Amino acid sequence: MDAIDLIPNKVASSGLVTLDLETYFHDGERVAFDIKPWLFREMILKEKDFREEVKNHAWENYQGKNLAFFCSSEALIPNWAWMLLAASVQPYANRYVLGNLELLEHTLYLDALNAIRPEDYKDQRVILKGCSHKPVPVSAYVELSSRLLPVVKSLMYGEACSNVPVYKKKS
Repeated sequence: MDAIDLIPNKVASSGLVTLDLETYFHDGERVAFDIKPWLFREMILKEKDFREEVKNHAWENYQGKNLAFFCSSEALIPNWAWMLLAASVQPYANRYVLGNLELLEHTLYLDALNAIRPEDYKDQRVILKGCSHKPVPVSAYVELSSRLLPVVKSLMYGEACSNVPVYKKKS
């Protein structure tokens, strides 16, 4: 038996379950899609012209990408216009939203977190890993907390060696 075998791994034997939200990051490109250039004088949506822009746009260029549709002018955009964009990009994009890139990221994480079954963590001591190399929105931590809090024994944030207690189930 060598010396390494004599050193107990306290983290491994602690019974902690670590969830790394970075593993739920969608690798597809994010695109902010501003419709302002498609408006008359960048302020008025003319239906015929708008439909022509949508029809002639190369939607296939968004294959597998994630889009955030928005309008950077203060124009009033009818609901059907956003729906028309959705219908046009649907066959190509991985995901699309009406809003900014922050909302898109939140939505991508919501989609991914739907794969987590909270009941799998019943009475577990769970750590939501804090450090990551990919962007994880705070909203993803809040969302996962809301799903896990009703079932876990405890919830922590950070790393096993240096975590911040968030919740402990009352006995």
